[in-house]
Amino acid sequence: MPDRPPDGIADRIAQRALARRADQYADEVRALLDAARAVMRRLGTTARPRVADIVTAAGLSNEAFYRHFRSKDALVAAIMEDGAERLCGYIAHQMAKEPTARGKVRRWAEGVLLQATDPDTAETTLAVMWNAQSVGEGFLAGPPTIAGLLADLLRAPYTELGSTTPDLDAALAAHAVVGRLADHLWRRTPPTGADVEHITRFCLRTVTPEGA
Repeated sequence: MPDRPPDGIADRIAQRALARRADQYADEVRALLDAARAVMRRLGTTARPRVADIVTAAGLSNEAFYRHFRSKDALVAAIMEDGAERLCGYIAHQMAKEPTARGKVRRWAEGVLLQATDPDTAETTLAVMWNAQSVGEGFLAGPPTIAGLLADLLRAPYTELGSTTPDLDAALAAHAVVGRLADHLWRRTPPTGADVEHITRFCLRTVTPEGA
């Protein structure tokens, strides 16, 4: 069967309709992500939100929810991925302000631990972590894993600092620091300036001799 010949006006109208639908769907997904995060923050680690709670908070319907997510577990996984991308974007922006590799590593450590320093951010992150455990995708699991994405940011400065295995060194440092972050969040003990300094030195010792 031959291909349909181009139909200028019909194709343009159809494309405009598809673009409007795409914008609508993107708005729905963002509303569901933000609403779910807010409901999780309100419930904390005492109860898990229902789909009904989430769609009510988002001002949407069950139909809209299941148009984008096959289950609540899929939404929780999307929230984890969304949070990881936001965090990595923020940290990358902060690292870009530093001219040296050591400065970038320091900014990286500060950015990761900041998640446990601000009370609102800490409670939200803890609530999302707790909900994620129910779907087998905890804070250190993925995909994509938060530690894996954070390790990507360390690869270039570690290479500049002389690491011969920057991928492995960055992965080990990221998992260690994310694990420490999780400890702070679960214990509700924000890291001090001394904690940040110690962790920064740890990250640097991974690829540089002590005192270098």
